[in-house]
Amino acid sequence: AGPTADLVTAFAKPIPSIVICELLGVPYEDRDSFQEHIDTFLGGEAGDEELFAAYTATQDYLAELVAAKRANPTDDLLSDLLDSDLTDEELKGMALILLSAGFDTTANMLALGTFALLHNPAQLAALRADPALTDRAVEELLRYLSVAKQFMRVALEDVELDGHTIEAGTTVILSYATANRDPERFTDPHALDLRRQDGGHLAFGHGIHQCLGQQLARVELRVALPALVNRFPTLRLAVPAEEVALRPETADIYGVKSLPVTWDA
Repeated sequence: AGPTADLVTAFAKPIPSIVICELLGVPYEDRDSFQEHIDTFLGGEAGDEELFAAYTATQDYLAELVAAKRANPTDDLLSDLLDSDLTDEELKGMALILLSAGFDTTANMLALGTFALLHNPAQLAALRADPALTDRAVEELLRYLSVAKQFMRVALEDVELDGHTIEAGTTVILSYATANRDPERFTDPHALDLRRQDGGHLAFGHGIHQCLGQQLARVELRVALPALVNRFPTLRLAVPAEEVALRPETADIYGVKSLPVTWDA
């Protein structure tokens, strides 16, 4: 696609889109429009009318997809679940959750992870020089970036936490980014250190409520990021870092709108 190219549209979005579509059994020729609708209702920039239209189009498509799998099962997750007691509506809802949870988060981790590496050339050089660093690098990027911003819970009973009482019925806003930059937990928490030893981030949540798709996300990051930086050893930002546009505050997921990059052809 270049040089120059937008890493978001040329790399970060297509990878999780292809993976999720492969899991669900979305025909290849439908993937572009499918991705476009998802991007519209998850991106945080669409107006109400546009957002509703994209959401409705996705719902309608998934209903047609479930019906098509019932008529002609193929080798995919939806077809595998046809023998369960799930209704068509439940299958459609499960597919929508898989899409919304597995597409936007991973796409933004790929874009932001590359941005962070390009902005920290010593760390990028370390990853290129030592392939064995890949797994630890992915965990550090997940901690450092925390693309899922926050979640809310309601206390069902009084809870004592660090000298404070959270009363039953109180709504608590949980900030993943704050937890993952906690100086009492991580040494020099605002630094990107791919060799960091103090692991245990909360990018995927904690306990029984951890993200069910976290291992799939890890696999995508472990494959895609090293492949990109090794395939393009001269990859660099095409604009100053401060000119890279972030997604709006209204978006549920932290990310960049575009990431212009270039390299020596």
